[in-house]
Amino acid sequence: MTAPEIPSTQTVAWIESPGPNGTLVIRDGVEVQQPAANEILVKLECSGICHSDCRNVEGMGSYTDIPGHEGVGTVVKLGLGASPSLLGKRVGIKWLWSACSKCAACKAGKINNCPGQRNTGRSVRGTLQQYVVAHADFVSLIPDGVLSEVAAPLLCAGLSLAGAVSKCEPEVKPGEWVAIVGAGGGLGHIGVQIAAKTKGYEVIAIDSGTDKEKLCKEMGAAAFVDYAKEDVVKAVQTLTDGEGAHAVICVAGTERAYQQAPNLVRNNGVFVCVGLPPDSFMFPMSPIHIANRGLVIKGSSTGTSAQMDELLQHALEGKITPKIEVYEFADSPKIIQELQRYEVTGRKVVKAPS
Repeated sequence: MTAPEIPSTQTVAWIESPGPNGTLVIRDGVEVQQPAANEILVKLECSGICHSDCRNVEGMGSYTDIPGHEGVGTVVKLGLGASPSLLGKRVGIKWLWSACSKCAACKAGKINNCPGQRNTGRSVRGTLQQYVVAHADFVSLIPDGVLSEVAAPLLCAGLSLAGAVSKCEPEVKPGEWVAIVGAGGGLGHIGVQIAAKTKGYEVIAIDSGTDKEKLCKEMGAAAFVDYAKEDVVKAVQTLTDGEGAHAVICVAGTERAYQQAPNLVRNNGVFVCVGLPPDSFMFPMSPIHIANRGLVIKGSSTGTSAQMDELLQHALEGKITPKIEVYEFADSPKIIQELQRYEVTGRKVVKAPS
């Protein structure tokens, strides 16, 4: 088998002037990085674009100049020590780029909580480029039968919600109410499927617009509450015998969502934080109220390796199907702008330049 020719430069989506007025631009002539020990070089086929990529553009934290963490492509080069079996394989590059494999979290199989983890798009350059360096030990093999554009959103949106929905356990049982705030977006609509179809929860989808209502109900939601038209707290209480949902998963990253969401959960319920508001925003509930109501507060940024494998298997079996729209790479800046305005239903995926 002839080794593919790898160019020295490539086309990428590059962040200019990260901050409140930052922009994403398409840039040519950027050097292709080479894999070091235990690393691989992946020729990208496609990448999903996540709302958290907006944080890169807006300078909300320490990030690299190339965003993206939902990449699928083929391994074209191996660094020293990388398994030869990976060459030519189709793999997924996730938010978690690597973990230490030594700490208590890693030893427990929860590499997603490793304090020494490195992240794609934050610690290393992201997936919005033609060639991406990944750690050989932390990519996911994409099963034959799962399209690359379907697999891409599962690497972050799907895995984040697989982790988040799992946090409802052991307190929440099948048949009980789970409210998902931001249910019609890239993460939320997959979360509706996971919660309803694999866990048996009764899902209350909270979002706005007829398109998102249609999508959420197609995904398995038992009810939809439009926050722009309804009193959300009253609507959720009406659906749940006046007590509130057994669990609330806050996928939306707005301050308004987090300020309202604690009022949607019943006493002794579970609240799962997923969405990313500005770093300065603090959880809007007094410890006194949390204690008096017996609430359980959990957090989930992504899921485990085992949950990733399970999610890909669900996709192969047709149980989980993300709603995707595929675009050209040149559309990446426009998609970021749409995400900043919360105008995206489902997930948008871009094809890497050939």
